Amino acid sequence: MFRDKVVVVTGGVKGIGKCICEEFEKVGAKVCVIDILDNPYFVGDIAVEKNLRQFADKVIAEHGKVDILVNNAMPFMRGIDSCSFEEFNHALKVGVTAPFYLTKLFLPYFAEGASIINMSSSRDRMSQPFTESYTAAKGGIAALTHALAVSLAGKVRVNSISPGWIDTDYEEYDGADAAQHPVGRVGNPMDIANMVLFLCSDKAGFITGENICIDGGMTKQMIYHNDCNWKLEI
Repeated sequence: MFRDKVVVVTGGVKGIGKCICEEFEKVGAKVCVIDILDNPYFVGDIAVEKNLRQFADKVIAEHGKVDILVNNAMPFMRGIDSCSFEEFNHALKVGVTAPFYLTKLFLPYFAEGASIINMSSSRDRMSQPFTESYTAAKGGIAALTHALAVSLAGKVRVNSISPGWIDTDYEEYDGADAAQHPVGRVGNPMDIANMVLFLCSDKAGFITGENICIDGGMTKQMIYHNDCNWKLEI
């Protein structure tokens, strides 16, 4: 299904992005990564317009098309107590502007049946204190998703995924950490990669503009003092 498909992934060196790349490679896709961390394809900060242009030019020069774009790169997480103007804008550039601009750059080159996956977060609907830069970026990409889905109707399907607690080291948790999830465990990158591949497949051909939360039910379960082994400590 994905053999010889051209898959572009931002932030593909570690964590969820790495898992997504590996799963696409297993089924024969050609994966093109841009990351601020060292990698064999393209190293660069996606908050910089020049890097996005050079990266897109490289992908098109080598492959001539894009079948799948996964906007996965992680923005800064800073709070109102410490986040500077520059840091907040950088988070928005990574989390919202770069996905928009890469879509614009690749627009003439999306293949028939193309798909875009934007990585949001369950933080697009809930927050911890002092996470404003990250949360604003994730809320922005969730809204950008349905806007692009409407604008690109008939050409590209656009969906977003909102992961909950995903342990990128595949650590297993028990006690209250597991119990606060109705499925009884913390998530891992495969839980997200499996959904990415499904949404990019023909089986999901009737799905666009959606934001799918993959959090083991965590955002649906109300927890008070003494629920699920949790105790309030002040």
